[in-house]
Amino acid sequence: MRALIRAALLGLALSMTAHAAIDTYEFKSDAERERYRGLIEELRCPKCQNQNIADSDAPIAMDLRREIYRMLGEGQSDEQIVDYLVARYGDFVRYKPPLDARTMLLWYGPAGLLAIGFGVLAMILVRRRRSVATSASNTLSPAERERLATLLDKKDP
Repeated sequence: MRALIRAALLGLALSMTAHAAIDTYEFKSDAERERYRGLIEELRCPKCQNQNIADSDAPIAMDLRREIYRMLGEGQSDEQIVDYLVARYGDFVRYKPPLDARTMLLWYGPAGLLAIGFGVLAMILVRRRRSVATSASNTLSPAERERLATLLDKKDP
């Protein structure tokens, strides 16, 4: 019985991978196939947003794979293909957007937030050290305690 359940679970797990997109394009060379593979893996699907074009089953991803194959067949460079897709869909289709004025926050924002966090932590530590130092300086010496005790005893009628 356990073997049957294990076999069923294994079959179910293996059937999940059968839904992946399979393209049957013929390429002139292995170098062109590698260029195609690199392009579809580095570009993001406009519909799925967290999948590249290679892994997406969305109709737009299939169209984009077909378009990239066509453009490769025409002899266009990788930069021309990426520029065409960026012009059509925006910088969103790139996993690594270019560094310009619009994406400055995207590239340097995390480092800036980390620097601000370290600054706040440093301020907290400096204030804590000052408060420990001032509380240590506020402790009374034995002579001062004795004088304080005599003064308090004089006030009591």
